[in-house]
Amino acid sequence: MVRVRGTASGAPTKKAGSGKRPASGEAAKASAKAPAKASAKAGGAERRPLPLPLRLLAMVCAFAAMVAFAVVLAKLTLDPSPASVSIAHTNLHPGATLRIYLDQPAFRDAVKQVGGNILLGVPFGILVPVLAPRARGVLRVLLLTAIVMLLVELAQGALVTGRAFDVDDVILNTTGALVGWVLLGRRLGRAVHARKRKA
Repeated sequence: MVRVRGTASGAPTKKAGSGKRPASGEAAKASAKAPAKASAKAGGAERRPLPLPLRLLAMVCAFAAMVAFAVVLAKLTLDPSPASVSIAHTNLHPGATLRIYLDQPAFRDAVKQVGGNILLGVPFGILVPVLAPRARGVLRVLLLTAIVMLLVELAQGALVTGRAFDVDDVILNTTGALVGWVLLGRRLGRAVHARKRKA
């Protein structure tokens, strides 16, 4: 005879471990993970910048460096060059002057022309993210650099003897700003100015 486990009335009993216990276990795990997620979100909602004294010092130094750079930039680009009157020509075609630079027989002269114009843009990529928190993104840095250098080139062509507007110089200067932003400007901007992450 096969015996059936059950109560006195003959109804079978439920096996141990059956029912809704697994669901309650999963709920317990989920409730245990919830505080961890909440604390992680709270901790990562905002990047911590440098302490306030260091932030102020960094901004003062960046401002002083930008003023010094502006003086050097004006000296290099807006100083008249009467000896260059015969060779200064306006260039509105991207790449035309760059080809002339690269076709020079002396490699040193090509590096001097191309590298010099790139170096002029590097300080923008480093200093703008520190001085202007809203303009620290790469696109805004490049746009700001292009606008400033475009104004400089326009002033050269219209007001300065022996100098002319050259669109390739603007392109090289903007490339230099990109180099400066990638090498140092992005990190400095994040260190000085915290950016809130979207929830």
